[in-house]
Amino acid sequence: MDSKRGYFFGFSTWKHPFIKPFVPELDEIHFINPFLGKKHLQKALKRGLRKNDRIYIWGRKNFLELETYAYEHDIEIYRVEDGFIRSVGLGSDLTQPYSLVIDSRGIYFDPTVQSDLEFLLHTHSFESNELNRASNIRKEIVEKKLSKYNTFEEKKLQFPQEKRIVFVPGQVEDDASIRYGGQGMSNLELLEKCRVNCPNDYIVFKPHPDVLSGNRVGHVEEKDALKYCDTIVTEVGLDSVLSLCDEVHTITSLVGFEALMRQKKVYTYGLPFYAGWGLTEDEQVCARRNRAVSLDMLVAATLLLYPIYIDIHSKKICEAEETLAGIESERKKLAASPWLVRQMRVRNYMSRKAQQFLRFFKS
Repeated sequence: MDSKRGYFFGFSTWKHPFIKPFVPELDEIHFINPFLGKKHLQKALKRGLRKNDRIYIWGRKNFLELETYAYEHDIEIYRVEDGFIRSVGLGSDLTQPYSLVIDSRGIYFDPTVQSDLEFLLHTHSFESNELNRASNIRKEIVEKKLSKYNTFEEKKLQFPQEKRIVFVPGQVEDDASIRYGGQGMSNLELLEKCRVNCPNDYIVFKPHPDVLSGNRVGHVEEKDALKYCDTIVTEVGLDSVLSLCDEVHTITSLVGFEALMRQKKVYTYGLPFYAGWGLTEDEQVCARRNRAVSLDMLVAATLLLYPIYIDIHSKKICEAEETLAGIESERKKLAASPWLVRQMRVRNYMSRKAQQFLRFFKS
């Protein structure tokens, strides 16, 4: 019997060691990263790419020649991205993820084509046990104040009680979800639109942690942001704001989904995966999304059926609940150990400096 082989394209070198546990069905893994030029297809063919193999592409990266060849020769293409409950630490700090999505149709943040997640939401007959699990996992996430990265400590914030609190989460402006689902809208444009729609409300802006770290694009000068928002919060856990806000305004941020899990009102300016199902107020429309789903149906598809999870310790594939428990345990361990926190900060600092040097070198 032929071995099952996967060819991986667009995966940064630091991602290579953590991929194998997510694809245990593969006997061989080949990372195709040409040092010079864009001869990905030629290098893959030299390494034996054939019809029964699989191609894996990180995110929404484009490899036109490779993809055309795959379609012409019936080679399966999968797109890979971080899961929605990912880690304790930022992906841009090169922190190992404990969940990934591997999509055979598209990818969840690109609404121009149907993804496996959208297909699930449109067609799946959700069973009672799936909805019960979704309800329980949603309650656990809210109760334990978990989010995608679980980086910052929760802090007690104070906002005016006499005003409606509108939370605007910043995003990474060159992120594929903005390019494909947000028409390239900037954080400043988002704030401006939000102020037009909420002229008398108290608007809270929280920059994206990847932008705050200096790893990604999307910084808004404080003086410019404060033309449209009332306050800017940084270095605090997501739940610190979500627990106090009445409404979230976003382009495509995952924060909108996390707000829905906390039963907050969500207004979208782009087309995130959770928009168009009757749970959000949307400025844009996706004609394909013509099924009304419940919150627990959305959670079941997004957190239970779509991603792949691995156990933090064994690195074996597991259920979402086990990964959540591992992340919560890791987070508690960090909170109880200043030494571990210092280690993480030093590691992140070195990682960010190295990435800044590489960006400078490439430019």
